[in-house]
Amino acid sequence: MQLTWRNGLDKAEVAEVMALLGAAEQADGVAPAGEHVILRLRAHRDVAQQIEPVQADVRSEHFVVRDAADALLGYAHLDVGGEPGEPLVAELAVHPEHRRRGVGARLVEALLERADLAQAPEDDTGRLRVWSHGEHPGALRLAARFGFARPRELWRMGVRLADAELPEVSLPESVTIRAFRPGADEAEVVRVNHRAFQWHPEQGAMSEADLREKEGEDWFDAAGFLLAVDSRDRLLGFHWTKVHPGGEGEVYVVGVDPDTQGNGLGKSLTVAGLRYLRQLGCSWVLLYVEGDNAPAVKVYQRLGFERTDVDVQFGR
Repeated sequence: MQLTWRNGLDKAEVAEVMALLGAAEQADGVAPAGEHVILRLRAHRDVAQQIEPVQADVRSEHFVVRDAADALLGYAHLDVGGEPGEPLVAELAVHPEHRRRGVGARLVEALLERADLAQAPEDDTGRLRVWSHGEHPGALRLAARFGFARPRELWRMGVRLADAELPEVSLPESVTIRAFRPGADEAEVVRVNHRAFQWHPEQGAMSEADLREKEGEDWFDAAGFLLAVDSRDRLLGFHWTKVHPGGEGEVYVVGVDPDTQGNGLGKSLTVAGLRYLRQLGCSWVLLYVEGDNAPAVKVYQRLGFERTDVDVQFGR
C-alpha cells in the first residue's frame, strides 16, 4: 500500500477517483464526497494551458492510496482554499472491496501530517476537519481511534410532498417572486447570498464564477431559481431549487437579506419553491440544514420535514 500526495490529477486519475466514489456511494447509499469536490474534479483544464499535465487547482490537494498492482484503494480531497487560520477540510473514501485494511487510517494520518504544516487556527476547533457523509460506521471508528471531536452536524431532512399541507404563499407588500435571469442576476444573488450566509463556512464564499459554473450543470433550472424582489426589482431573497436525476427535489439554498428578515419572507420563498417542485412531479424533497440552526429546523418541521440522516464533520 503506497500513499502519494498530488496537487493535481490527470484525466485518467480523475476517472479512477470518480469510479471509486461511485462504488462507495452504491455500497453505502450516500455519496462520500460533497458537490464542490465533484465540481472540482470535473473542472479539468486543457493540458496545453498548464505547466504540468495535471488538473491544477490551488484550492485542492489530493491523497491517493494504491496497492502493489497500482489499483486505487482510497482517495482523500483536501480543501485548502479557506481563509488563513481556518481549519483545512477533507473528504475521503475507501473502495468497498478494500475496507478494514488500514487504508482509511493511512489517509487520516496523511491529512493530519499535512494539517500540521498549516498555520494552526486561533480558536480551539482544531486544524483539520473531516466530513463523514451519512455518519458512516467506518468514520466513527476512525474518529474514535484518532481522537476527533464532532464540532459540526449537517442534518438531512425530507418531506413527502403528497402528504405535505403547504400553505398559500403570502408575500410582504410590494414584494413579488420571479425567475432567475442568467447573465443578469448573478451579481445580486452573490451579494444577498454573502449577506445571508456570512457565518457559513461554505455557502457564504460563493462567487459569481461559482454560480456561473453551476448554471452549466445539467440539473440547473432557471425557472426553479426563485427570486423575491421589491417594486424596484431589488433582490431581497431567493430559493434555489434542484431536481436530482432520479426525480427527487431539493431545497438547494434559501437565502434572505438580513435587512428583510422577520417578515416571513424565508418561509414564503420555501413554500413557493416546494409548490414549484410539486408541479414538476417531485414526490419527495430533501434539504440540508445546520443541526444547531434551531429556527430554521423549526420552520422546516412545521412544513412537514423530518430528519432522515446526518453528515458529521469531525475535527482535531
